[in-house]
Amino acid sequence: MKYAIMLFVSAALLCGATTANANEVWLGATKHGVDTPFTLKTGEGGADIQGGWRGDKIEGLSFIGKPSPYLLASVSVDGETSFAAIGLSWKIGDKVYVRPGIGLAIHDGKIPRVLPGRGRVDLGSRILFEPEIALGVKLNDKLFAEASWVHISNAQILSGQNPGLDVIGARLVLKLK
Repeated sequence: MKYAIMLFVSAALLCGATTANANEVWLGATKHGVDTPFTLKTGEGGADIQGGWRGDKIEGLSFIGKPSPYLLASVSVDGETSFAAIGLSWKIGDKVYVRPGIGLAIHDGKIPRVLPGRGRVDLGSRILFEPEIALGVKLNDKLFAEASWVHISNAQILSGQNPGLDVIGARLVLKLK
């Protein structure tokens, strides 16, 4: 968890994520360790609390569609792997929208982690890729609801094994300006 907190605080300072220039903040709850086609079972489960920040669109990145920077912190309430991420996301749509994103995450999971009869099930490296996608709906001018999927893994680039971890849940997003 200390790695996740350090990354989140460092990224917040780096991006200048203050209320004055923050576009959105959000809070959500997720199911931890969901089994999907993108993962192998890590033996983890339970629930997470997630919070995040999204900035304004980056005009200088118009050649890739003006993504917004984001910070995300996901804390396991069951003592499993927690993580923090920083990345870019794109909002496609208005009243109903899709928001894909890609970033890097750092986690506090045990490395190596071995389960009896299953062998090594850790995430393989401390720093991981963090693709995500959210489906959202505008509730009013300031409030949005999103269903989200966040995946963290190393894609077998940073180590020879890659169980990955998926969390799926819901968020309430508050537009600050």
